[in-house]
Amino acid sequence: MADFNLIGKSMPMVESPGKVTGLGKYADDLAVAGMLYGRILHSPHAHARIRAINTAKAEALPGVKAVATGKDAPTPYGILPIGHDECVFTVDKARYIGDNVAAVAATSPEIAEQALDLIEVDYEVLPAFTDPEKSMEAEERYWLHTERPNNIEKEYHHQFGDVDAAFAECAHVREQRYFAGEVNHAAMEPHSTLAIWEPDNRLTVYSSTQVPYYLHRTIAAVCEMPMSQIRVIKPLIGGGFGGKSEIIPIEIAAAVLAKKARRPVKITYTREEVFFAHRGRPRTIVDLKVGITREGRIHAVAARVVQDGGAYCGYGPVTVLYSGALLGALYDIPNVKYDGFRVLTNKPACGAMRGHGTVNVRFAFEAMLDQLAEDAGIDPVEIRRRNLLHAPCITVNGLRVTSYGLPECIEKSAAQGGWAEKKGKLPRGKGVGFACSHYVSGAANPIIRSNMPHTTVNMKIDRDGAVTVFTGASEIGQGSDTLHVQLAAEVLGVRPERVKLVAADTELTPIDLGSYSSRVTFMAGNACLEAAKNMRQQIFDAVARKYKVPAEALEARDEKIVASQNGKPFEISFDEAVIAAIEFYGALVSRGAYTPPEESRGGRHKGAGVGPSPSYSYSAQVAEVTVDEETGQVTVDRIVAAHDCGRALNPLTVDGQVIGSVYMGMGQAMQEEMVWNGARLMNPTFLEYRIPSTLETPPIESIIVESIDPEGPFGAKEAGEGSLAATIPAIANAIYDAVGVRITSLPITPEKVLEALIEKRKREQTKAGGNGKAGAR
Repeated sequence: MADFNLIGKSMPMVESPGKVTGLGKYADDLAVAGMLYGRILHSPHAHARIRAINTAKAEALPGVKAVATGKDAPTPYGILPIGHDECVFTVDKARYIGDNVAAVAATSPEIAEQALDLIEVDYEVLPAFTDPEKSMEAEERYWLHTERPNNIEKEYHHQFGDVDAAFAECAHVREQRYFAGEVNHAAMEPHSTLAIWEPDNRLTVYSSTQVPYYLHRTIAAVCEMPMSQIRVIKPLIGGGFGGKSEIIPIEIAAAVLAKKARRPVKITYTREEVFFAHRGRPRTIVDLKVGITREGRIHAVAARVVQDGGAYCGYGPVTVLYSGALLGALYDIPNVKYDGFRVLTNKPACGAMRGHGTVNVRFAFEAMLDQLAEDAGIDPVEIRRRNLLHAPCITVNGLRVTSYGLPECIEKSAAQGGWAEKKGKLPRGKGVGFACSHYVSGAANPIIRSNMPHTTVNMKIDRDGAVTVFTGASEIGQGSDTLHVQLAAEVLGVRPERVKLVAADTELTPIDLGSYSSRVTFMAGNACLEAAKNMRQQIFDAVARKYKVPAEALEARDEKIVASQNGKPFEISFDEAVIAAIEFYGALVSRGAYTPPEESRGGRHKGAGVGPSPSYSYSAQVAEVTVDEETGQVTVDRIVAAHDCGRALNPLTVDGQVIGSVYMGMGQAMQEEMVWNGARLMNPTFLEYRIPSTLETPPIESIIVESIDPEGPFGAKEAGEGSLAATIPAIANAIYDAVGVRITSLPITPEKVLEALIEKRKREQTKAGGNGKAGAR
């Protein structure tokens, strides 16, 4: 750490003052002259053919300036090139309760709401399918999309090694079905978009998006406008967690209405509409089979995963591929079989959510690994030690692991969590559980088919000495803006206050593919690092020419350019160095870009493009719980999480990300679930969809492990997602340690625990009766 001025030091996030003072602007805070208010008409039916739409009465209402339906924007779109199946307003049939049918722009929200009531829609109601396994059996005439037979969006079948032979060689084999309910991101800020039709027939769109570049492309396609006439700006975002990493209908609806009305239009979702838009973690069925040797080595894994994808493709193929691909890169597994099905149902589309695709399968795997450890008489921590990778390495499914801090995570979390002192030794009703997880540091392959860099950063310095960084990366609370400032200031040897940031504005900033899959620190960080080094070299070359000092002898630190030549010290201020450089170059500009190395992009099997990453993060956790055996109520008392983030560029933000991941994992483990009555969501507000409050949140202890990745910026890799998936099985395993029951479905409610306890007592009584001890408990 002594070699750095800023790297490795805790630094407040640069956007924090705006957030805590209220001066920062979120999308819904924005207003412009002449702005109209948009509202969207949603389908009341889960599956219905639209025979006709009559908008005449709505259009005649005073104050209504535009009404849009499917005929105004018939171009389908989607986040993946293989999944353009969604129109901003449905053109043929509604596919879920809440699907978008039409929209209105009016001079007040009240008039817009009145206009929605005047739109007449003739529906032909069709059978709805809400269970993914039954949906695959639907008659052809009721398929959600005619080009998706049996309502299967995508299916993948992978096999690495000889799985059947490997199972035959195992000493212990377990099979189990696991279930995970559907969960929502529950970001504080709802989706909001302001689309401004400019007098010169250009369109400026402010939106709470994680992917400004993809939104830019999609608006251009749907509105049939050149990208050069569209500008997308990301304001402050009040949470994303993956929910804003797709193009959400509100964004296109606002743009379509603005173009039609030739006026600015703003739409902000209600909380219920956020649940309609959804894109959260899918309801998942996992049939898992794992076999270990007598020595406790994982020898064979077979997983069948069925995901309830909702009505449209979205990120679906990526989500189901992640579920299989990231069975690898955590432990050394030589034989793997994976069958994944992404199924269409008449519910809102599911998508990416923190820990995209990996969380539900990791719950199943880590819970089963504990059972196998018990079968073999091996401590749960020890069985994980026996299955570590030997990095650097390439896994059986082609994932390249460059840095691997999992061994240290295991040791540190077990020690701080008191594993040896507590496992199996606590009073009845109290227990500890252990689990591990991992995640990518960005996808090695882009969503779009392109050879362009995954991210580019530009930098300029003017005569005032201010360093301006231009990045397309999206700050969504994870600290990417601070990362850019910190990296630029470190390399140029200046104070962070000297660095100005222009981010996520498609008219001013270069392309970045967005904030998803924990890609920004690794990818935008490397691009920023290159841009800063290029800028520093220009300054060094100019100083060398003007002051006759060898460029290779120069250093930038403490707002100065310094050197020592022949025992004589040389020193000038950064401002003097900038003036010298401008005298030579006329302008000081530099560029940095990042593309993952070819060797990090995975194998050649179908679907191999999802899962490969330039680097992987690792986590190990100990959870401690108390279970009330009379009520089934579980209280999480403490969680210790060790996370391998490569190098902690900013320990303050790393710590916050790890704690946030654990908190979200605990929410999914204990209480969060979208509850359905058929195709109708029963809890679409925060009154019914319960996320953990401060009262339910235990102490969360974060341990930062630094493995120093050889390719990350200053050795850094991801810290925002990898810890989430370990929390859920750690809690489930702790419940077993406390009261001896294993819960295989999420969330782990008191009802499920109590039912399992009752069944356990019945088994014990039956066994006791068979031994001539009837009535014993």
